[in-house]
Formats: sequence, structure tokens, C-alpha cells
Amino acid sequence: MTENVQVTLPKLGESILNATVVQWFKQVGEKVKKDEPLLEVSTDKVNSEIPSPVSGILKEVYASAGADLTVGDLLALIATSDAVQTGSLAIESSAQGESAQESSLAMQGYYSPAILRLASEKGLDLSELKAIPATGGGGRLTKKDLEDFLSSRGKRTPLCRGFASSATSAETERVKMSAMRKAIADNMVRSFYEAPHASLISEVDVTEPLKLIEKQREAILESHGVKLTISSFIARAIAKALQEFPFLNSSLEGDTIVVKRYVNLGIAVSVEQGILVPVIRHCQSMRLTEIAKSLATLAQKARAGTLSPEEVREGTITLTNFGMSGVQIGIPIIRYPEVAIIGVGAVQKKVVPLEDDLLAIRSMMHLCLTFDHRVLDGMYGCGFLGSVKKHLEQDLKID
Repeated sequence: MTENVQVTLPKLGESILNATVVQWFKQVGEKVKKDEPLLEVSTDKVNSEIPSPVSGILKEVYASAGADLTVGDLLALIATSDAVQTGSLAIESSAQGESAQESSLAMQGYYSPAILRLASEKGLDLSELKAIPATGGGGRLTKKDLEDFLSSRGKRTPLCRGFASSATSAETERVKMSAMRKAIADNMVRSFYEAPHASLISEVDVTEPLKLIEKQREAILESHGVKLTISSFIARAIAKALQEFPFLNSSLEGDTIVVKRYVNLGIAVSVEQGILVPVIRHCQSMRLTEIAKSLATLAQKARAGTLSPEEVREGTITLTNFGMSGVQIGIPIIRYPEVAIIGVGAVQKKVVPLEDDLLAIRSMMHLCLTFDHRVLDGMYGCGFLGSVKKHLEQDLKID
């Protein structure tokens, strides 16, 4: 008895309702095993592979590369009966007697990891790859084909990371958003227009934490195998301050504020196609060295493109450090459905008056809190920033 199993887009994480098809790993008529990757999709958080729920033959594909989908949309149809499998195998075995063009077309949708990596580096999307003449066996695109194409167009690079050139003239260049960039844009627009944003800025003296880091750097690296940074101290200070001001660690569902007693701190990491936000889960229960290890590991995975969906899910508040680029002050946008985000500016040496009216050169840094004004008011946000400042300046214990 023939059974056709529908494959739909699953929910890939909290608040992730949309995704874009990046590529298919299987073609219509090919065998697929249960749990074998069928296709790759992209969201504003991470790229994910969608596995096959059953073993069988890929009968139909309903979403081509570049298609925008909503959770529950139909992706494909897989035939699982023996009769269908036998028939498909018979068709496959007789392919040599049929049109060679069909065999060629079956291979054109497959690109090697090396080609996909090079295309990503040069800002090419899948639609542009499909337009490149392929000379490999079975119509497969080779790395040389791609390199020749890049050479012929003068090796132009995109105007900005996360975009791909689609047309150009002497004075203008039209660029197309990548799937990740588009997903980020959609999420930011939703957050900005749905949540009334308010921001507060505080200046923090990080002289003592930086001195401690410099003093203990080698010892911590030797004993714990991790490089201690100011970001670790900031993350710990945020987690502690949230215990005193929990409404910043929440989400809004209709007229109900859902307060989380755990702190899943999202860390914004800049990657080739935009921003990924891996999550340090239960940060409130971690030691400083454990936070430092998680920061280093997640950032490395984000840049290598090896984050799992679980590592970007269920964030409760986000930390973004634009100070690494030298920027002193920035006003970040909340990541929906969270209600707050903290931005960190660059550390700068300043002449600062101390309590006894003496002047001293100190290492100063700006913290910016952006919050959803529906959930809390300005004085509550001020209290939170004051708590972060206190913990960051005074809590110098390394554990």
C-alpha cells in the first residue's frame, strides 16, 4: 500500500515562525533514509538542517531554494511503500536510456561545501550559482566554474556583508539580502514597531576588573584553559542584577508578563552574513570561569557556522558588545520576544574625579539598556543599570 508522508517546516525554536530554504540535499526521485538531512533552511538565528521523518523516495518538492516559509508549510512529499520504491529504482536504473538532460538537471542543485563556502565569502546567493555555466560531470558546478565566474565579473565584493550583488552599473549597485539578513530585518522591524523602546545609558568604571584580568590572565589560562575578558565580568554582573530586577528577564504574552527565574543570556556575535546570538543557558548559576568558557566556545561555533539550534533557543535577555569596534555609545534594538538588551561601548581612558576630589586616570565604559516600556518604567531600568554597575565595579572575585 502506497503511503505518502508530508514533510512540513517544524518549529525551530521559541519565536521562530519563519525560515528561508537555502538548499536541498536530495532531488526528486532519490532515496532518502530516516533522519537523513533533506534540506537546509535559514532563520535570523541560525541555519538548520531538516531531517527526513521516514525512509523512502523523495516524490515531490514544494519549496525551492530561496522560498520564504512559515512553520507548518509543506516542504516535500516522501513515498514510503515498497511499490513506489521499486518503481523509482526502475526509473533510476533506466535513466541511461532516457534524456541525458534530466540526469544533468538532477545534479545541478547540488553544490559541494567548498563551493558554498566560497560563494558565501563572495556574497553570492543560490540563484546566482544556478546561473553560472557548469562544466562538471552530470552538470555539476565545479570550483573552477565558480572561480572563472568571479574572475569574469572583476571579483567585485558586495557593498556590505550579508548582501549579494544582483545588478550593477557604473554608478549604482543593486544588492539582494541573504536569507539570514532578511530574517534579521523582519525580526528587527517587528520588535521596533511592536514594542515601545526606551533607552538608558550609564558610565561604568572598569579599571579594577581590567587590572585583575591582566594580573590573573596567565594563571586562569593555565588552570582553566580559558582567556578571561571583560565580557565575562559584564555577563556575570547582568545575571546578578537580574535577580534583583527580574522584570527585565521576561517576555510579554498579550497582557501577561512571563518572568523567567533562569537567565539565558544571549551573546551577539558578528558573522559573515550578519549577527548570530548563541545563548549561555542558566548563566545565573555559573562561575566566572564557566561563563568565560561558554563565551569563547559559543563565539567560536558561531563564526565557524557549527551552532546547533539548541544553542540559539530560549534566550531571555541579550548582550551586544559594539565596543570591540571602537564605538563608545550605541542604542541597540530589542530582540523579540525579549524585553531588554544591553549594549557595551568601548573602554576609554579618562581623567575622572574621585570621591576625595583627587583626579585619576581611569578606564571607563558606557552601558546602554534598551527596554520595552510596556513591561517596565524608567526608574526600574535605572535601578537595574545601577545594580549592573555595582556588581561590575565591586564584585572582583574570580571563581
